[in-house]
Amino acid sequence: MEFDKRIKVYDDQGNEKEFEMLFTYEHEERGHKYVFFVDSSKDDEIICMRYDDDGNLFEIEDDDEYNEMDEVLQAYLEDPTIQELKKGN
Repeated sequence: MEFDKRIKVYDDQGNEKEFEMLFTYEHEERGHKYVFFVDSSKDDEIICMRYDDDGNLFEIEDDDEYNEMDEVLQAYLEDPTIQELKKGN
């Protein structure tokens, strides 16, 4: 099943920017959901934000939470299965 991996984010001034979603992650202990996405114009910049059930995005401001999400991202980037899937695209 194919789904649209693009998400639109609006800044404080209402300007729209489109990103490509890499993956989502749910932290059950915290009860938070996260989305990792990349700016199409800057392939090397991966962004992680927390989101709620209504699709609202929230910046990660806690250092421990940020470091934990960085570990999740590194595991994703180093996963050999993910690397094989990326080669297939």
